[in-house]
Amino acid sequence: MVDPTNDHVVATAHLAMLATLSMGVLGALHQFTPVITQRPLRSIKLSRATFLSWLLGSWLLPIGFATTHEFVVEAGGFFAGLAVILLVVNIIPALSAKGKGAPVTGLRLAVIGFVITACYGIVYVVDRRGNWFDLNGRVVLAHAIIGMFGWLGLSYVSVAEKLWPMFLLAHVPGRRRSSWVSVWAIAGGVVLISPALLFNLVWLIWIGVVVLIIGLGAHLYSLLMHVMHRRRKADLHLLFVVTSAFSLIAAIGLALGATLTMSHHHHLGVALTSSMVGAIGGWLLIAYVGHLHKVVPFILWSVLRGKGIKEKPDKTQLMFADLYNHQFAFLDYALVTTGICAVCVGLAGSFSILILIGGILLIATGLTVPVNLSVPTLRFLSQSKTTSTPTNGDPKIQ
Repeated sequence: MVDPTNDHVVATAHLAMLATLSMGVLGALHQFTPVITQRPLRSIKLSRATFLSWLLGSWLLPIGFATTHEFVVEAGGFFAGLAVILLVVNIIPALSAKGKGAPVTGLRLAVIGFVITACYGIVYVVDRRGNWFDLNGRVVLAHAIIGMFGWLGLSYVSVAEKLWPMFLLAHVPGRRRSSWVSVWAIAGGVVLISPALLFNLVWLIWIGVVVLIIGLGAHLYSLLMHVMHRRRKADLHLLFVVTSAFSLIAAIGLALGATLTMSHHHHLGVALTSSMVGAIGGWLLIAYVGHLHKVVPFILWSVLRGKGIKEKPDKTQLMFADLYNHQFAFLDYALVTTGICAVCVGLAGSFSILILIGGILLIATGLTVPVNLSVPTLRFLSQSKTTSTPTNGDPKIQ
């Protein structure tokens, strides 16, 4: 039986989670940064190279840690670092746009957080041979804080400020200072917490936690305002977003609980900390899966129209909602939310069976989501080819 607290297991899970969520966020940045800034990326070829580099790095790093093959870890670190460099070179022209508000400022800070996350990872990989310092839980958590909040969380918070008005049909009146507060406070909290964890400065950790909570609170307040001023009826997307917010609230509660119990109940404190990381991952993952059901159909709908497919077989107009199965979408919601809940409860209570069940449910989510979002489009493409292919000498149908 594999020990779930083994360093290799923890490192594998840690890197796999960061790699998975980062792949989704990298895709979102390439899709929405030009839209938000109204400036193009430097090169489509660089975007493809970034994807391939990150794909290799995100697989090689966890595999290398799991199998204890150092050359695989180092190869994964190389490709991950290359992907970061390519992203920065490619995205700088678009993010240099001025006067675009808190979302663009947040994306700039998030890219800086991505670079710092990668630098942490590279140093940790090199240290595995040099043994300069002890890679204990506190040091790993310093890396996780930057990755989860300074990179992934800040990216989501920034992009969400543009997605919510569009997907919820919401217009929030006023100057909306909450978006600026969330961006700067989250970044500021990370800047304080991460080095404080490295050098075990408890007083600075508490200050950073307060600043970070202010930023996350502003993000939740902004979501509340968008929900209250929405003109679209409640739907599955709203359910995803609200559930994601509750996962963030649970993470904050778990973090406070871990801090208060760590000194006199070390095992419980560690368990709650692990559960907190799982809940933070849930905040991002649930939101990510929910937004996929809005963004991917929009992209595929444009692709289909570009190929001349504007109608369904019954001659009615092709809509975004026709590009995924809604029953399977609810199944995706049930799988990912139940999986996150099972993992968090299992980690908090040290119930290995719940962690196993949660992992299986998340794997199922990873399989059902791409199938649900691709099969209808493939079916429309296949039907289009069938109707446009001449048979028995008949003229081609235009």
